[in-house]
Amino acid sequence: MTGNTAAGQSPPFSPLACGLPVPPAPLPGPDALARALLLVSPSLEAGLVREVERIAGRPARTLPEGPPPSGEPYLCVGGSLPGALRTDRLLWFHSVTAGTDRLLGAGPWPASALLTRTVGRMGERMAQYVLGWVLAECQAVPEFTSQHARAHWEQLPTELIAGQTAVIYGTGRIGAAVGRLLGACGIRTVGVARTARSGPAPGSARTVPGFDRVIGAAEDAEVLGGARWVVSTLPLTDATAGFFGPARFAAVRGATFVNVGRGATVDLAALESALADGRVRRAVLDVLAKEPAAPEDPVWRLPRTVVTSHSSGITAEEDVVGDFTAAWEAVTAGRRPELTVDVGRGY
Repeated sequence: MTGNTAAGQSPPFSPLACGLPVPPAPLPGPDALARALLLVSPSLEAGLVREVERIAGRPARTLPEGPPPSGEPYLCVGGSLPGALRTDRLLWFHSVTAGTDRLLGAGPWPASALLTRTVGRMGERMAQYVLGWVLAECQAVPEFTSQHARAHWEQLPTELIAGQTAVIYGTGRIGAAVGRLLGACGIRTVGVARTARSGPAPGSARTVPGFDRVIGAAEDAEVLGGARWVVSTLPLTDATAGFFGPARFAAVRGATFVNVGRGATVDLAALESALADGRVRRAVLDVLAKEPAAPEDPVWRLPRTVVTSHSSGITAEEDVVGDFTAAWEAVTAGRRPELTVDVGRGY
């Protein structure tokens, strides 16, 4: 099972995933939850299915393409939901991935259905991925690798990371995990959220865990100009599609761009132009708008770019078990799970 989203190009968004206010779905009532059918995606491994059955206290059936045969309510665990199952009988869907853009974009979401997601230790994995590339770049690993392939000996300058600035788009669980790890290495971290956060003056204290400063997306031009790294952990919504375009890349002054969020948040033509003129020093792309990328895809020929095939945030079975357990305990206690998805925002 892989992390951030399923392969392939994201379909058009549903009206519920356009950022408009959407009332939160009601929590499943105890009576309905007690008699609900448990449906699981056919892609789930047998061991994971057994764990899901244990948590829910009932046997699971494979998600059908059509509605379940009985008239009972149902809850689902998986990565996709056929249109025939998007009915008012759906009480709850637990996504086995952190990203829910494809799930919400595949059709109207039932207003009565709770949606939760799996994050697990994805933030930790993605933070290590980002730090790995930061350190590799500063230690000239790509250049030394190239020299080794040519049996060429030449000393190359290296770079210290402490005191430099990383601008991290997305201040949720994953973005904050990236910020904490980079900050522990002495990197100054600026988080970019939808709006600025109130708090102490920049630099005097951390206003949001993981960041030295948090600003709104409309205020990012100045910090982009001083960034050594620009890291995106953004989800894909109507508001973030094509977010990194010509105007935003025009503000960059020699930073390296790392994308571990969603591929469709980046205008690849604008990135190519920024790489060509040196505004972007190099790019590390773990995600693309269309996956997998075919051998003839132009992304493979972008200068100073590495594509890592959507591997920064692999979701492990224990992540699904842990987060579904926490969600189940919350729902059965009458509490809204911490990993509930706001379907209006799309994350």
